[in-house]
Amino acid sequence: MKIMKFGGTSVGKPQRMHDVAQLITKDSDPKIVVLSAVSGTTNSLVEIATLLAAQKREEAKEKIDTLEAKYQEFIKELVQGEEALAKAKAILQEHFEFLNIILKISYSEALSKDILAQGELISTKLFSVYLEEQGIDHLLLPALNFMVIDENDEPPVPQISKNLKGLLAQHPEKKLIITQGYICRNARGEVDNLKRGGSDYTASLVAAAIQASVCEIWTDISGMHNNDPRVVNKTLPIEQLSFDEAAELAYFGAKILHPASIWPAQQYKVPVKLLNTMEPEAKGTTITSEAASKGVKAVAAKDGITAVNIKSSRMLLAYGFLRKVFEIFEKYRTPIDMITTSEVAVSVTIDSDSALPQIRKELEALGSVETEGNMTIVSIVGNEIADNTQTLQDVFNSLTDVEVRMVSYGGSPHNISILVPAAQKTEVLQKINSGVFKL
Repeated sequence: MKIMKFGGTSVGKPQRMHDVAQLITKDSDPKIVVLSAVSGTTNSLVEIATLLAAQKREEAKEKIDTLEAKYQEFIKELVQGEEALAKAKAILQEHFEFLNIILKISYSEALSKDILAQGELISTKLFSVYLEEQGIDHLLLPALNFMVIDENDEPPVPQISKNLKGLLAQHPEKKLIITQGYICRNARGEVDNLKRGGSDYTASLVAAAIQASVCEIWTDISGMHNNDPRVVNKTLPIEQLSFDEAAELAYFGAKILHPASIWPAQQYKVPVKLLNTMEPEAKGTTITSEAASKGVKAVAAKDGITAVNIKSSRMLLAYGFLRKVFEIFEKYRTPIDMITTSEVAVSVTIDSDSALPQIRKELEALGSVETEGNMTIVSIVGNEIADNTQTLQDVFNSLTDVEVRMVSYGGSPHNISILVPAAQKTEVLQKINSGVFKL
């Protein structure tokens, strides 16, 4: 059985849902199809939840009405028959009634998770109505019946596998399963989610849970490129990557793949393919345990980075200094991306500054603290590039006139990362494209 995941842009218009239906029925192989919310929906739901949290109920009502009107137009193009249209309208009525009811309920964090779940629930139910109208046999299997996270917000694959396999065993005749990405239940049984980009994560977890033959991630891009095509003129597609290479690229900014979506497939050795819904014949990118070759494969940029510098003249004599620093970041659940140290200082980067005031206050007990925001991490990724002195030379020869604030080298054999001001990101990507990739 294979997994096919389609993102928001892939189901963002009625015609694209029609195209997805054609793609998933090209063969009779058994498959589980994971769908995101229709593009723009999750953003609207976040805005609605934010307005409710701020007690701005009238504005939230306007957003709900606007979103409902969008879907009323959507279903007119999605289905043709009166019966199917009636079913689609009933689905919208059910979910928008819920959104209107919550206008009268006290806002809570748990309620916000219910709000955000509506996008995937609507998209899959409408898609199911279309498949039914086309006479395509399938089963709509709610992700809330099998996808779970534990008390640490981590998805336990063995439990998900047990849940899912038990449900599939009840419908052995069904070869096409439709389910939702992103949404799940938490350890308390409440509706929750796998955070932004979580539909990729869902697909990878499902693939691991049933040990699928392949996990296909369908987007609006023909696989991964060696550089960001939005800001660099000449880029090349990458046909094959290793899991290690893909994980580095995803974590450090490659938008096509959610960072968390690599490890389940990697752990259970399920190949991942990145494919284009709009160009289904394109080769895309295949990710497996093996790298195609040694050398640089791609560069990625991660924005929204803050550098934190801690200086202590007593560092050499202060046993446990680094442990204390890391414990402060751990306390506020703030991951560290890069780290450099010297005799009297340690510098780290973080991609979330939500807890920075509290972190800074506690760090000041250890020494003087300076922070610098609006930074970007640029990562050059490839199989065993840290062992190649020519690659290192090419990277730094490319960076003339660039304010490099930090360098991470040697921590991973597949990654060389630099920290630069965000204003220089495009320049750096272009310089690396010409200096390292010779494009």
